Amino acid sequence: MIAAIIVTLIVALIVIAVWVHAIQQHREKQEVERRQELTKYKKIIEETEDILMNAANLPMSSALIGVMHKRIVDSLKSMCELSPNSKELKSRLVESNERMQSSQSNDSSANDKVALPDNDKQIIALVQGIKKLRNLLRSEHTKGKVDTQLFLNEDKRLEKLQLRINVDSQAKRGMAARSANMLGSARQYFEKALATLAAQTYTDEYITTKRSEIEGYLEEITTELKVTNATDRKKKAAQEQDDLDVLFAPKKKW
Repeated sequence: MIAAIIVTLIVALIVIAVWVHAIQQHREKQEVERRQELTKYKKIIEETEDILMNAANLPMSSALIGVMHKRIVDSLKSMCELSPNSKELKSRLVESNERMQSSQSNDSSANDKVALPDNDKQIIALVQGIKKLRNLLRSEHTKGKVDTQLFLNEDKRLEKLQLRINVDSQAKRGMAARSANMLGSARQYFEKALATLAAQTYTDEYITTKRSEIEGYLEEITTELKVTNATDRKKKAAQEQDDLDVLFAPKKKW
């Protein structure tokens, strides 16, 4: 009888130990998942804040800025739910809410003009910034957090801005090469800009004006190349004639 009780107690202890271990593993798993979620939201916030820091370089409407502030607020709310005792997160949430409200009260218009940097690396960074912004906007729209009409308007505006930077930078390189009398390189830059414009499925005032402008540059370069080639041929012919004159000239007697 005592042996049976002892066996029962041992089995019970084993069951309790297994149950406690299972609970501990479950809690550890939950903690790992909680930390992973916190890391995910932290990354979203850092990515969004990084784009907002470049707002001075990119013409953004207040509506678009509001989308990014809301993204930060939503992420902070989720983090507060995961860490309800964090005073720091609650404080950041209050501050972010205030910034979001402030952005929504501003004028929603945006100036599509952007100063083109002189440095190629800065131009690449600018284009990459626009691509990140478009991806962010598309992501928020997919989640149902951005109105479809707002998404379409802002995405189209950013697409046109990206085109403008691409074409203007190529045209700028073409002008620089032309000034340096590198007509072949200049023609390549202008042709690349023209091909980019031709690839667009729509047309507007910028595309029409820019296409006409670049076609004019290409015509001028073609004329300049013809003149240069003709001059080179004349020089070469004159040089060949001089060489023949020297070859067949009467030899002097000493």
